[in-house]
Amino acid sequence: MVDGPGLCQTCGVTTENLPSVSIVIPAYNEESGIRHCLVAAIEQTVPAHEIIVVDNKSTDGTRAAVEAMQVAFPEANLRLIEQDAEQGITPTRNAGFDAATGTVIGRIDADSALEPDWVEQVQKAFATGEFVAASGPVEYYDMPMRAFGHHADDTFRKIQVKLAGKYVFLFGTNMAITKEAWLAVRDDTCPDREDLMHEDIDLAVHLALKGLKVGYVSAMVVGMSARRLDSSPKDYLYYVERFERTYAHHGIHDVRLLAPMAVFLGIYPALHAERRLHEHHTAQAWGGVPRQAAGEAPSV
Repeated sequence: MVDGPGLCQTCGVTTENLPSVSIVIPAYNEESGIRHCLVAAIEQTVPAHEIIVVDNKSTDGTRAAVEAMQVAFPEANLRLIEQDAEQGITPTRNAGFDAATGTVIGRIDADSALEPDWVEQVQKAFATGEFVAASGPVEYYDMPMRAFGHHADDTFRKIQVKLAGKYVFLFGTNMAITKEAWLAVRDDTCPDREDLMHEDIDLAVHLALKGLKVGYVSAMVVGMSARRLDSSPKDYLYYVERFERTYAHHGIHDVRLLAPMAVFLGIYPALHAERRLHEHHTAQAWGGVPRQAAGEAPSV
């Protein structure tokens, strides 16, 4: 935990001056997983300043699930706002960032599971003033060899930071940005109404164009679902090609920035098969019913 009143031993900042952290969670039809995401966001070594779920026209029980969590955890400052003007992740993210009142805005997905010290690590990292935005590593809680996956992800992202130069990318599943930096680029970010790009990479590009630094923090760890691997090869390819489309839209042509695209395409066949096998074994363990359908929470 962060020390009591005094000096933070990690960042050298007095603990009462550590930045406040809002957590923004865009959500669309996330009834099945939003509770587990929120439990992890609430049960932190240092509480978040606020947790904001931005519902984007959900047609399932997402809103009701969040409202039930508000009743169960009245001390958590859990807010539910609705973004009904437009379908899409970009306007939904923007609504949450605009509503956030913390010094730093954390952004995760509705199937994310924060490590218990995530808010604390964000505070310490941003207290240094070294950067205005940052991402951290992820581990897949619904895949085997979770620890190995975490190590591999962290190693790859560190390499990519070195390759990227000034265009270090952000990862929307696990990122944070100062409110000040968000306001500096908010009106420049692309609306992407055609849904062609990675909105988190677009944000990182606009920060770079303003001369604002994006960092990487290994201690900011988030668990996430590997459900993207359930996509068909065609859909997965379209998703991965968002890297290239995003950079091309900004006139940036640097093959080093496409390293993640090459890696994700390269590992898809093996991980897709591994996930199918893992789900099969899991279903057998639950008498033929997948764990999520049976109501088991991801590990948080």
